[in-house]
Amino acid sequence: MPRPIQATVSCAALRHNLSRVRACAPHARIWAVVKANAYGHGLPAAVSGLADADGMALVEFEQAARLRALGWDRPLMMIEGAFEPADLEAAARLRLALVVHSVEQLAMLEAWRGAARFAVLLKFNSGMNRLGLGAAAFRDALARLRRCPAVASIVLMTHFADADVRGGADEALARFEDACGEAPEARSMANSAAVIDLPRAHGAWVRPGIMLYGASPFEGRSAASLGLRPAMTLQARLIAVQTLSAGDRVGYGSTFTAPRPMRIGVAACGYADGYPRHAPTGTPVAVDGVRTRTVGRVAMDMLMVDLDPVPGAAVGSTVQLWGESVPIDAVAAAAGTIGYELMCALTARVPLQVEA
Repeated sequence: MPRPIQATVSCAALRHNLSRVRACAPHARIWAVVKANAYGHGLPAAVSGLADADGMALVEFEQAARLRALGWDRPLMMIEGAFEPADLEAAARLRLALVVHSVEQLAMLEAWRGAARFAVLLKFNSGMNRLGLGAAAFRDALARLRRCPAVASIVLMTHFADADVRGGADEALARFEDACGEAPEARSMANSAAVIDLPRAHGAWVRPGIMLYGASPFEGRSAASLGLRPAMTLQARLIAVQTLSAGDRVGYGSTFTAPRPMRIGVAACGYADGYPRHAPTGTPVAVDGVRTRTVGRVAMDMLMVDLDPVPGAAVGSTVQLWGESVPIDAVAAAAGTIGYELMCALTARVPLQVEA
């Protein structure tokens, strides 16, 4: 029989979360960010659950081709743009919008001699210092793109480093507005945090990512408080139960010592499934719907859970690692990381079931 672990993706939750974006930014169009296999949720689920988005955004050209094969016929935006001139051929064939964040990418477009013309998003570096052009280079690139025969349309964009902190995007937004000046082109600025908290940055297009999947972009503000629903549930089952005496130790490194007689369960989930190895004792889980905690060190294929709050638990009991009962952000916080990483880290050996 199959190993008792499964991830389930709810298209209904994806639709609900997309509706929350619409409610927050009613006058903007939506690029649904689906990079990294839709944050681990799978592109088929994204095509179904995010069908009402105005476009999708990602970084992988091969995945853009897969989206077209899955029937996505609306705009697709390549967030990192073309990596080499040959990518323009794929962009022309697949009808992809291209971010331009460097003078090298600008030169690729200027050298293009094909018949296709491209939708372009010109990226300004507003302070993250990752991708994008500084103010002078940005204005020069805009002038060149306006003259470029390969360009069909232009959107001006930036990405905020600190939109999840109140007031954290103010300086970046001011820099962007100053760089754009009176340019008539449409704007795209808002990530999930700015969609929720910064209406004046909504512009013509917003670019939500994490909120679509039901996790919070903010530290200290739960997804539930933002009206979001988890789209992914990771569940396993207990494959063993151990009865410990006071002083017995658990797992590699003996990092947990039983303070009293207690029962623990062994769940069929480990770091080879994408669960964080560094999750410490006390990380929340739910057994048969009852919240409890992990104990000891996470192993490759197993982790151990405290069964004292669940006296009826036995081999075969359901263990929710994250989902409705255990918010992924709570697991991430306990493990010293973010929900984004946990979603994307889910490995291929975990069966992924998509529910309508």
